[in-house]
Amino acid sequence: MERRTDNNTYTFFFAVGMVIAVGSVLAYAASSLKEKIAENKRIETQQNILYALGINENEGSKAVFVSTDKVADEFKKYVTKQIVIQGNQITEDDQAYLIDVKTEKELSKSQGYQRKLPLFVGEVNGETLYVAPIRGKGLWDAIWGFVALDKNMIVQGAYFDHKGETPGLGANIKERFFMDDFIGEHLLNANGNFKGIQVAKGNADPTNSDKLDNQVDAIAGATITGDGVTAMIKSDLSLYSSYFKALN
Repeated sequence: MERRTDNNTYTFFFAVGMVIAVGSVLAYAASSLKEKIAENKRIETQQNILYALGINENEGSKAVFVSTDKVADEFKKYVTKQIVIQGNQITEDDQAYLIDVKTEKELSKSQGYQRKLPLFVGEVNGETLYVAPIRGKGLWDAIWGFVALDKNMIVQGAYFDHKGETPGLGANIKERFFMDDFIGEHLLNANGNFKGIQVAKGNADPTNSDKLDNQVDAIAGATITGDGVTAMIKSDLSLYSSYFKALN
């Protein structure tokens, strides 16, 4: 007897079967790759933190991370402490690098929730540095970064990245010529109050020799992405200002 495949019942059960089969395959793949995904996240985050600390393998104008086979040892060598700031409470946590900044920003919108702020303390060439993760919105999608500061909130290094900014324009926030401009910039104003750093179009200091103006030169054709960098620096790094005031 010939099986009919052009009726609604067959179509329904075929669709259900396909959904179950595909769902099972995806669930298995997600489960089997879970450890690998977590390991890749660890490597990427630690590379970003080390880059901000100045521990990298840069060649000329190219930004190059510490290689994956070295990152774990280099992280242990240079990052001496990981802490989490939550309101007035400061705790040490050797897995603070796993805190999801995006999730914490969303949770902080709920009344009464105090956002967890991870901070990484490093020792480089005898100097204590502090690396804070930041996250914001560019022209098309998310942008984020890691900024290394000294106790006076002067930038000692930075790494920025993006999800979908325009190649050759906004995507250039992860290029050395842009990131290196932040080194030496002050986050505080002359009165010691937090001001941030503006990515300024038409900045009168294109070589960024003035480190007290709270500005760096913008990327041509990437105004909105630059504004996003300005905003995430101000909104996220300002949250650490009380901690740094206590250091001094």
